[in-house]
Amino acid sequence: MASTEVRPLNVIVVGAGIGGLAVAAALRKAGHIVDVYESSEIKTEIGAGVGMQTNAVRVLKFLGFKRENLKGSVFDWMTIHNAETAESNQHPTRNWEALKNEGIENLSCHRSDLHAELRRLATEEGRLNGPPARLHLGNKVVSCDANAASITLSGGQTVASDVVIGADGVHSIVRTSVIGQDVQAVPTGWACYRCLFDASKIEEHPEDNWAINNLNNVRLEGSQLSEYIIYGVRDKTLVNFVAFHTDPERDPKSPIAQPVSKEAVLERYPAFHAKFLRLFDLPLTTPIIRWQLRAMPLLQTWVKGRTVIMGDAAHATLPLLAQGAAMAIEEAGCLGILFPSGTTPAQVPERLAAFETLRKERGDWVNQQSVAQADPENRVQFTKNADFRAYLTDFDAIKASQDYFDTHFGPRASPV
Repeated sequence: MASTEVRPLNVIVVGAGIGGLAVAAALRKAGHIVDVYESSEIKTEIGAGVGMQTNAVRVLKFLGFKRENLKGSVFDWMTIHNAETAESNQHPTRNWEALKNEGIENLSCHRSDLHAELRRLATEEGRLNGPPARLHLGNKVVSCDANAASITLSGGQTVASDVVIGADGVHSIVRTSVIGQDVQAVPTGWACYRCLFDASKIEEHPEDNWAINNLNNVRLEGSQLSEYIIYGVRDKTLVNFVAFHTDPERDPKSPIAQPVSKEAVLERYPAFHAKFLRLFDLPLTTPIIRWQLRAMPLLQTWVKGRTVIMGDAAHATLPLLAQGAAMAIEEAGCLGILFPSGTTPAQVPERLAAFETLRKERGDWVNQQSVAQADPENRVQFTKNADFRAYLTDFDAIKASQDYFDTHFGPRASPV
């Protein structure tokens, strides 16, 4: 029987990516002892941009992030460009001034900068509440006992805890122990090219400033998914570039990532206006990588015993709503609220059940809708449907979790 002793929980987080560090920061904030296990010797994020919409920024603010550390660019929703004519229309964020006053505007940033800030929040000495989370890099988890809340490392060591959180991504080991079988993400019929361009001298070419001054969506109208997503990161010194296209390869054993040339990308989009192709005159700061886009089937559960999966381990999907990292950050904030200081080991299963109640429907919805966005008609409807966008970005994961906790487990102290 699990202990009813009131003490900080011992928490194992598997995976030190954005989701893993976010939940480590949230549970450290709640006063718990957190150990993060990561198979990589040096954990870094892929050199690409990530959009932090207001729903994610709300949670980052709750965690105590320093906005300047993200070196992010503020964007007031998006500018949609016709890929052939270069005509454009701007679609502003609702209640922009209110969001600005609250300090939760949309931000575009480099994934490495977001990762570094979450690592600081999780591990920096001297922060309030729990001790710094301990990172165990180069420690591959090979199995998990979901009911016992223990993991086994590749060296044979077994580590026990009060709760295991699987934030170990699309190839999750923890997911297999929770689901009871091996379930993997499958090819969706879509792929994308990703890279970063050097924008340090773009001011010398005012005609190209559009690429760093907003979130830009360049669409080939009336076709299957064929579009660019372009925005500035790292204080607008870099241009983040993503280009989507169809992919006939459906073999799950095919390579997920492959380097390609500029010429290969340009050949894929022959109808695009010269304004957009000029980006390839800028120096590359990363290789161009072609990614096969995969999505997780909907899972029957995210929880077993004293173990839970979150983020890509639970609902990896396409990036067409720019909500993958945001969902992991929302889920981290939710777990931080559901496990306040004073939570006992005996209470872990009911709190994980509450997490699934609070989060699974939303996570599954984003999974499904992100895949649906590959249909050009759905892309248009998303742009026009303010209620759809509001459901995504106006959501307050912290308040929703606090309200649920107060209703089902009794009032808790306000978060510090």
